[in-house]
Amino acid sequence: MVDVAGKVRKPGVYRLPSGARVADALKKAGGVRPGTDLQGLNRARLLTDGEQILAGVPAAPGPGATSTGGSPPAGAGGTAGPGGGAPVSLSTATAEQLETLPGVGPALARAITEFRDKNGGFSSVDQLRDVNGIGERRFADLQPVVRP
Repeated sequence: MVDVAGKVRKPGVYRLPSGARVADALKKAGGVRPGTDLQGLNRARLLTDGEQILAGVPAAPGPGATSTGGSPPAGAGGTAGPGGGAPVSLSTATAEQLETLPGVGPALARAITEFRDKNGGFSSVDQLRDVNGIGERRFADLQPVVRP
């Protein structure tokens, strides 16, 4: 189940088969409206149950939100990710993206993705504490730069 919102013809919650991709969700929602900016949208990415696809608008902070085009408004507040960018989504980031986080190397990135796959994503940043290799100190470093 995914929530497709933003600049699509028929926003809503849709049930898609396992292995479905962002492109499938957009198609199920009737496609994007003409002129919608999809730069930065990985339409080939596999979907995660419970996530939200936002077409052509900045992602709202929250579990499963996926930015699919557009950029945050100037002066937008919020927690910054590595290099001052947007927080990294634990539910959708690749292993390579996770490795940009403080104290995260290939082994820990793999542990995070395995935890995510086993548990159906992250509904809370606090679930990082349950990942093997993340203690209180590393959690404190990661908490401000990630989102579920």
